[in-house]
Amino acid sequence: MKILIVDDSAFMRTILKDLVKKAYPDAEILEAGDGNQAIAEYRSKRPELLLLDLIMPEKDGMEVLKEIGRESGKKIVVVSSVGQETMIEEARKLGADAYVVKPFDEKELTSTIQDVIKA
Repeated sequence: MKILIVDDSAFMRTILKDLVKKAYPDAEILEAGDGNQAIAEYRSKRPELLLLDLIMPEKDGMEVLKEIGRESGKKIVVVSSVGQETMIEEARKLGADAYVVKPFDEKELTSTIQDVIKA
């Protein structure tokens, strides 16, 4: 399984990568630091799962969702510090399968990822 981690913070990408590797040791982990990179990686590598931050430079996560959120064959878990209900609803309308607010509990995020993959 290919998983694309999209966050402008290299530190957060490392945390997410380590967490995903524990749960899915055979997963191929791809990374992007902004929305433009995310769309390029998605289009070229076709990951099955995206872990997507919303607040990023260049193109933010909502713009990424507008561009690829409704494409079939992929799952998206938004992982963001923005926890406003309106943003969560908008992300879901644009194609996010789940939404986890930072700072997150490791077990909650892992469980959410598993639920989205199985759905």
